[in-house]
Amino acid sequence: MFTLTQEKLLPLGASITTAEIKQQPDLWEETFALLTKKSIEIKEFLQKLSSKHSRVRVIFTGAGTSAYVGDTVTPYLKEKVDEEQWELLSIPTTALVSNPYQFLKADVPTLLVSFARSGNSPESIAAVQLAEQIVSNLYQLTITCAQDGRLANRAKNDENNLLLLMPEKSNDQGFAMTGSFTCMALTALLVFDPLSVGEKLAIVKTIRHMGESVINREDIIKKIIETDFERIVYLGSGSLEGLTREAQLKVLELTAGKIATSFDSSLGFRHGPKSFVNEKTLVFVFVSNHPYTRFYDLDILQELKQDNTACCICAIAVDGETNYDGETFSFRPEAQDIPDAYLALPYVIIGQTVSLLASIKVGNTPDTPSPSGTVNRVVKGVTIHEYK
Repeated sequence: MFTLTQEKLLPLGASITTAEIKQQPDLWEETFALLTKKSIEIKEFLQKLSSKHSRVRVIFTGAGTSAYVGDTVTPYLKEKVDEEQWELLSIPTTALVSNPYQFLKADVPTLLVSFARSGNSPESIAAVQLAEQIVSNLYQLTITCAQDGRLANRAKNDENNLLLLMPEKSNDQGFAMTGSFTCMALTALLVFDPLSVGEKLAIVKTIRHMGESVINREDIIKKIIETDFERIVYLGSGSLEGLTREAQLKVLELTAGKIATSFDSSLGFRHGPKSFVNEKTLVFVFVSNHPYTRFYDLDILQELKQDNTACCICAIAVDGETNYDGETFSFRPEAQDIPDAYLALPYVIIGQTVSLLASIKVGNTPDTPSPSGTVNRVVKGVTIHEYK
């Protein structure tokens, strides 16, 4: 797909999505450059909060793919930040809006970090309005891809709301979120990760090369998709468990549900969900770079291989001291030190490519995958009820 001309992609209804998956490594460098220009403003904003309050609750929020940004970055950042100062939570806007009384506390200083491609989803706006209504000391960090979206416009001229706009091309025009997901995830990591600027730059350069290598090795993924399958499973641990939700959602979206999906943690999968696996199931395991966590990812790979049920079991991993002896989409050992949350970016390009190829295989059009119109690029049909 990544080597086809526009003339060949257009009849497949795949020109937009293919281009948007392919351009992501370039967008990551652009994201880093944009945040570097705003580094002083970001630092001063966070220092203002920490100087005023002994502890701040940080809620990463969004709907659908935007919610999975929080699920992906939170486990890693909880390990890295001072949790006596910052209490990190990932809570979807869909939960905040329906159950605000469970998550928003009037007397708890809160930083609401909103992830949004368009910034126009009803729940995104309602979550902000509820937080403003309930929380006495509220601050906001708006991370969005649309400079003219409602969330972006709300942030302007508000000293307690820092607006971080993603690269213009990250505002995906296709149905599925691709570059918007990875750019927003990278932004959250760069903002909250205490690593030095030099260390972050080195990571961005490495994951860019990894992302480019996925694009250049599409044929490996294509060979897997050519097998006879009806189901796809994604497994992972920590930040990579968060990523499994996004990877499986891409399959559901781009195939319009024609491929059944499941996701879980590498350890949790044994507790019933493994019943989903049959002889027409593809299983992908995102393998951690952390040497301890990696054991559990490799264990489930070996167990599934020994079960001899799934039609294909594939590890997605950086080559390390211990590796899976079965089918692997591997990256060079130079990436062994990349934290899992950053690994999620090149890893998800594999998931996006799986979804793109699966969509074509089942006769769907990736750019407009919902023929019935019951699912939309920006959600419709949501009634926001008054909260008293």
